[in-house]
Amino acid sequence: MNYLIAVLADRIQAEAAYTDLEKSGIPLTQVSILGRGYKSADEFGFIDPKKPAREQARRLMNFSIPLGLIFGSTFELYTGIRLFPGVGTVINVILGGLLGASFGAFGGLFSGGLTGLTTGSGDALVYRNRLNAGKYIVVVKGTDPLTRKATDILQRYDPENIQGYVEPPD
Repeated sequence: MNYLIAVLADRIQAEAAYTDLEKSGIPLTQVSILGRGYKSADEFGFIDPKKPAREQARRLMNFSIPLGLIFGSTFELYTGIRLFPGVGTVINVILGGLLGASFGAFGGLFSGGLTGLTTGSGDALVYRNRLNAGKYIVVVKGTDPLTRKATDILQRYDPENIQGYVEPPD
């Protein structure tokens, strides 16, 4: 399935483009308008940028907590540096491992979340920001010839951005 996404400056342009798409024979079931008074980004299905960030943070934490535990215990055991000199070696090794695991959790949460937030949502964040700025988005979903026909029509409205996407096969 192909998607064509055009960002238009205002509601009047979006409605005029929608009408022209209808007049050209493109089924209205294939066309959506996003913006104030129409569908929201969530209703349409744009990825919430927080979701990939949470997934990336969780994945990195699952990797870094065990490593932090191992490296914290190993560091405590082999360097002889004692976090709490009054307790035994075994307790210090356990505490060193727990401290390493907590640093691993924090590092995974911070770096994984930041990476997921900046790269995981693709263009969805850009489109959400445009909607928040009061712009309107016209989306046409269909076959390659249908989206090409829609591209010709939408380009008449001098969109801020027009982008085609091909949905990856499952």
